[in-house]
Amino acid sequence: MENKMEWWKQTSIYQIYPWSFQDSNGDGIGDLAGILGRLDEIQELGVETIWFSPFYRSPGEDFGYDISDYTTIDPRFGTMADTEGLIKEIHKRKMKVVLDMVMNHTSDKHPWFLESKSSTSNPKRDFYIWRKGTKKPPNNWISMVGKSGWNYDPQTEEYYYSNFLSFQPDLNYRNPKVKQTMLKVLDFWLQKGVDGFRLDIFNSIYKDESFRDNPFSLRFFPTPDNHDEAFFQKKKYNLNLSESFTFAKEVRKHISKYKQKPFLIGEVSGSDTILKSFLGEKLDGLNLVFQFELIHFQYKAKFFRNLLEKNETIFPSPYTPTYVLGNHDQRRYIDRLGGDQRKAKLLACFQFMARGVPIVYYGEEIGLREGKISNFKGKDPIAKMNSFVPLFLSNLLGIYINRDNCRLPMLWDDSKYGGFTTGVPWLPIGSINPKNTVLEQKKHSDSLWKHYQTLFQLRKKWKVIREGSLRTIPTEKDDVLCFERSLKENTLRVFLNFGTKEVRLTSLGKGNDLYVFGGAIWEGDGVTLPAHSGAIVELVSQKSSRK
Repeated sequence: MENKMEWWKQTSIYQIYPWSFQDSNGDGIGDLAGILGRLDEIQELGVETIWFSPFYRSPGEDFGYDISDYTTIDPRFGTMADTEGLIKEIHKRKMKVVLDMVMNHTSDKHPWFLESKSSTSNPKRDFYIWRKGTKKPPNNWISMVGKSGWNYDPQTEEYYYSNFLSFQPDLNYRNPKVKQTMLKVLDFWLQKGVDGFRLDIFNSIYKDESFRDNPFSLRFFPTPDNHDEAFFQKKKYNLNLSESFTFAKEVRKHISKYKQKPFLIGEVSGSDTILKSFLGEKLDGLNLVFQFELIHFQYKAKFFRNLLEKNETIFPSPYTPTYVLGNHDQRRYIDRLGGDQRKAKLLACFQFMARGVPIVYYGEEIGLREGKISNFKGKDPIAKMNSFVPLFLSNLLGIYINRDNCRLPMLWDDSKYGGFTTGVPWLPIGSINPKNTVLEQKKHSDSLWKHYQTLFQLRKKWKVIREGSLRTIPTEKDDVLCFERSLKENTLRVFLNFGTKEVRLTSLGKGNDLYVFGGAIWEGDGVTLPAHSGAIVELVSQKSSRK
């Protein structure tokens, strides 16, 4: 079992989507040189670990998640020299680098697949999952996007399988050569000095060897934390197989020899039992998994209290929960709050002060809003598949079809294209509110950017936040969430008012306010919490146990 001092248990993660972060050459697409030029601002924010969505060579049909060469940089983003320089500069600033690794599938333009597809006798044929079929697919497996995962190839008169989009054929991990080849890809990047990998749809790696039909399910709509039961099918035989749990341990063991002590965070879905299976019975599997329940938040103290208590019961130390409000596949959470940055501050405070790893998606720190690009005009391949569905209807049904809308370019200033590019951006930016740009928010002490900066810095400064235990504290006010973080003699209390009325709590003991926001006031032994405000308090009867 890992000891709780491992660096990845204490870090905070910031996700950059390279297409949309910063363009340096005016072609309208973000690039590595652009990111390099913003590193000082990322460091100023307080980020500890940067996770990059893919920038490997790709046709770009799924905007980087369809890889045609794992060890070459796509010219859109720069060169290998740019990448090596970026890694070096990130480490120079004492931050860590996490790369997105898509082990489940490649692009159908990858040389391996072109060889595999060329004939049934090609040596690379068994690199992918091929099956004979008649007039219908080999079985009933539905992909994650709601269509048959089987794709007919008229040249060889067989079907290949893809658990996501049809142009992303799944690799066959029952072929030992595939496993060896992909582990060498990890070696390539670890030798470049990267500190870990985010593993894309890792629960899809293995499929049933006998290709049995999946059973029926009453559930149609998938959710971020449950893809294994959707489209009227329980994906018993093409997701979350026991072999994938075993493979998690193999990958963990393989990377453990590197001196930077790299870690793995898996994009998986399913019940808590399944998530724990990917972490391993002895915590010898993936280091962390994404937990997506926070994406479904209800803006009520009870929801957040229940989530904390559930995680402390099911994922107690030495397990490490993760807290995620958004990513490149999900509607921006600020829109679920009607753009209310007071409420956003409460959610961010919860995310950073809870025991676990907070994961921030670029733009959340300024309240970057969701786009309004229709499904008909979307570049996202999922939007193209559903172009006939009006945007308002997909939003009403709670299904996320057009991921373009959460991938809009970063707003650095109030110039024509928000300081993102001097050319025409790859996605439309729309109107710019100067108040919601990095440049403007850095000027104001009560801005959302400053709030995130404070939260990042508090985690760095206070060991009790990074390593301490957590327990919820009952209050007589239903709208107030209170929880306590403790480590040895040091105790912090967090108060968050999710209600619409001011609340006064007294007889709480002596303490010093470390951080208050939204008009909250700590005085004497009590706290006054206006609507949508919060306070973080150090109990003074204890001695400080910082860094």
